[in-house]
Amino acid sequence: MPPPFPIDIPIIRAVHFRFIMNMPNKLTLSRIILSPIFMIFFLLESPTGRVIGFAIYLVAVVTDLMDGHYARKYGIITGFGKFMDPLADKILVTTALIALVSLGYARAWMVMFIVAREFYVTGIRSLAAYKGAVIVPSYWAKVKTVVQMTGISFILLIVTLDTVWTHTESPAIAILNFDRQTVYDILIGAATVLTLYTGFDYTVKYYTMLKNILR
Repeated sequence: MPPPFPIDIPIIRAVHFRFIMNMPNKLTLSRIILSPIFMIFFLLESPTGRVIGFAIYLVAVVTDLMDGHYARKYGIITGFGKFMDPLADKILVTTALIALVSLGYARAWMVMFIVAREFYVTGIRSLAAYKGAVIVPSYWAKVKTVVQMTGISFILLIVTLDTVWTHTESPAIAILNFDRQTVYDILIGAATVLTLYTGFDYTVKYYTMLKNILR
């Protein structure tokens, strides 16, 4: 009985997998893997859990900076990377925001808008990829990601410090005597506005393509 696949197909697949699994793509996949691990530790509500969770989040953010650096420095650009890199960012941001909502530090309605937009744009990219097109993140989409991650990083840092200093009865906790919730709302609110704007921008920019795809 002949083999179900020609003998060279496994070799081709192995070469293709090795090609897409370059350093930037490995870093992108590591960010996806680290996202749920970060949330598990951060939701433990113990000083150790918060510190470990925050450290994992920072490592995930660093992988975002590193994969872009490697891709630009060595000219390693693949369709896989173009699609998965922004998706990995969305997974990390969404995971962090869900954790903050569950802990009561983020407004659920703001996060709902952000998550809805991320799913919407991911759907657009998936449709485009199905037709062989790759939608590259726009300038404002990159700014949006920076604002999201900066705001989330700041909030996670404050929450982590508050947990550690409260349990250790450190006098340093006096530094946190400010209207934290208002600051959190401003940071996530700014991210929400930018997120919605970029969703509208994608819709306008790729309207013709989307219309042709959906026919």
